[in-house]
Amino acid sequence: MIRPSAFSKSTVLLAIFAIVAFSLNASKSFSHEQRRASNTSVIIHRALHFDVSAPLASLRAADRGPLATQSFHCESANGCGLSPDSDDDTQEQNVSVPPAPEISAAGAAVEQTSQGQRPALDVLDSFDGLGAGFKGPQSGHGPEFFRNPSDNSLAVGPNHIMQIVNSRFAVYTKKGARYSSTGTVLYGPVPTNEIFAGFGGVCQERDNGDAVVRYDQLADRWLVVMPIFSPIPAANAGTHTRAHAGEPAKPGHASVPGQPGAPPSDFTQPQGPYAMCYAVSTTSDPLGKYYRYAFERTLFPDYPRPAVWPDGYYVPTSSGDTVIQKHVCIADRAKMLKGLPATEQCLTIDGVNFLNSSDIDGKATPPNGAPNITMAAGGTQLKKIFQDDGIYYWKVYVDWRHPAKTRAVGPTKIAVAPYHYLCDGQLSDCVPQPGTEQRLDSQGDKLMQRLVYRRIGDQEFIVAAHSIATKAGGGGVRWYEFRLNENRDPVLDQQGTYAPDGLYRWMPSIAMDKLGDIGVGYSFGGPADFPGQRFAARLASDPLGVLTFHESVLAEGQASQKNTLRWEDYATTAIDPSDDCTFWYVGDYLKPGSPAYSTRIGSFRLPGCTTGQ
Repeated sequence: MIRPSAFSKSTVLLAIFAIVAFSLNASKSFSHEQRRASNTSVIIHRALHFDVSAPLASLRAADRGPLATQSFHCESANGCGLSPDSDDDTQEQNVSVPPAPEISAAGAAVEQTSQGQRPALDVLDSFDGLGAGFKGPQSGHGPEFFRNPSDNSLAVGPNHIMQIVNSRFAVYTKKGARYSSTGTVLYGPVPTNEIFAGFGGVCQERDNGDAVVRYDQLADRWLVVMPIFSPIPAANAGTHTRAHAGEPAKPGHASVPGQPGAPPSDFTQPQGPYAMCYAVSTTSDPLGKYYRYAFERTLFPDYPRPAVWPDGYYVPTSSGDTVIQKHVCIADRAKMLKGLPATEQCLTIDGVNFLNSSDIDGKATPPNGAPNITMAAGGTQLKKIFQDDGIYYWKVYVDWRHPAKTRAVGPTKIAVAPYHYLCDGQLSDCVPQPGTEQRLDSQGDKLMQRLVYRRIGDQEFIVAAHSIATKAGGGGVRWYEFRLNENRDPVLDQQGTYAPDGLYRWMPSIAMDKLGDIGVGYSFGGPADFPGQRFAARLASDPLGVLTFHESVLAEGQASQKNTLRWEDYATTAIDPSDDCTFWYVGDYLKPGSPAYSTRIGSFRLPGCTTGQ
C-alpha cells in the first residue's frame, strides 16, 4: 500500500524516472501526418442572427405552449437532437465487459492506494437539483422528462447557481449579500431553449441536449452554449460565407424556422449545416437580459465544452462517434459581451481524442496574446488503442483582425505515467451495481470537463483529470497539475491516480482554488455500492501526487440504474467567484423506486482559504 506519509520526494523522482523510461520506448499516438493536420484553414462564421432578449424572468410566459409541446415531440420522436447518443437500444447492442487490463509498473507507481490522512472535508451546502421529483416555479408547465445521459452542467455566480441537465435548466439562490439561504429554486424547470424564446429559428425551436453553462468570472457574466444536432434543411453549400452580421439569414439558415433534417448516417461526409446557439447575460444576474447569437456549423457539433479565455469563448466539439475528428471554434467574446455583430472562427483537427480548451478560474489572466492551451488524452478507441503514456496539447491562437493567422499548433506530447482507459473507453459496460447485471458507462477515453487554468502570482497552472483502470481492478481518477514555462508550454508538475481501494471512481471533474489547492468530484460505486457522488482534495503544500483529505460523500447512492448503461456524460466542478475558495460540484444518484436519476449539488472549502486573502 502506498500511504501519503510515505510519498517522499525520492519516491516521486523514481516514479518520474520510470515514466520517462517507459515513454522513450513507447510509440507516439500522433503521426507526423496528424501533426500537420492540426494546422487547418480557419472557417469564419458570421452570426446569422443576434439580438438582446427581454429579461429571462419575463420569458417564462413567452411561447410557453409551443416550446413545451415541441420538446415533448422531440423526446417521443427522438428527432430533435436531445442527445446524439440517446438511442440506448442501438448503443447497447454490442457492448460487453472488457477484460481487466494489465497495469504497468510505471502506471501503478503513481497510484494512491489508501485514503488521505487528513479528515474529510465538510459539505457546506447540499441540495437536490434537476431530476426525478424536482419541483420549481415552472413545474407542471410541460413534460419534465430527464433522459440519460444527464449531461450535468453547473455554474456559480455571486448570488446564483445555474444548472443544466441535458434539456432542462434551473436557477437557484446562493447564500450571500442577496439571499439568506442556498438552493431555493427561482426559475425552472424549463426547456433549455427557453432562454432563446422570441429569438426565432432553430435556437428557439429545438430543445437540444448537451447544453452547457459557464460563469465568466472576468466579466461577471453567464454563458449558455446549446448545440443544434439535427441538420438545418434546404441549405446551400457555402451559405455560411454569404451572410452579413445582423441580417436575416436565407431559407434553411439557423434563424429561419423549419423541421429538422434527418440525423446524419455517415459522419465522414458533410451533412449540415448545423448550428451553435450562444446566450451571454448582460449583467451578473442570470434572470436578466441576454445577448443571443446563432452561428452555423459545417460539422456535427457534439459534446461542446465551452471555455472562457480573454480573447474568446473557446468551444471544442466532436464531429461524431464514428470519426476521429474534432472541431475547435472560438466566438468573439469581446463583441458578444457588448451585443455587437460577432463572428466565430473554427479549426478542424483530425486524428485526435475529445478536446478540452483551458478555462480560466479567478480574475488573474494570462499575458495579452497568450494562446489557449487545448488538451486531449492519447489512445484511439475506434482503433482499439486503449492506452497511452502521454497527454497532448495544442497552442490555439486566434486573430480577430487577420483570421488567416488563426491556428492550432500541435500536438505536443507531455510524458505522463502510462494509463489504460477505464473499461476501454466510452459506451462500454463498465461499473458494476448491486442487484442487477446492468453496468454503467465510464467515458474512459477522454479528459473530462473542465480543463482549468489558474494564475497565482507569476505562476500559471492547468489541472486535468480522467478515468483509468487500476491495479486493484476497479476504476481510478488520474489527475494532473501542469505549470506553464517561459515558452508557454505546459510541463508536468505532479500527477496521481486516486484508487484507495478496488472500487470504482470515475467521471471526475477537477478545479483549483486561489491558493493552489486542488479538489476533484467524481462518481463512486461498485458491486456492493450503489452509484453516487464523492469528493477528495489536497492542499498546495501537501506531498506531491496525493489527495490528502479523506474523501467526502456528497450523495450516497440508494439504488441501481437498471434501464441503461448511460450514466452522466460529464459532471462539473466550479469555483465560487465570491471568495475564489469554495468548490461546487454536481453529479447523479438514484433514490429507491425512482424511474430516473436525481442530481445533488454541494459545496466544499479547504482550510486556510478565506475571502480576505
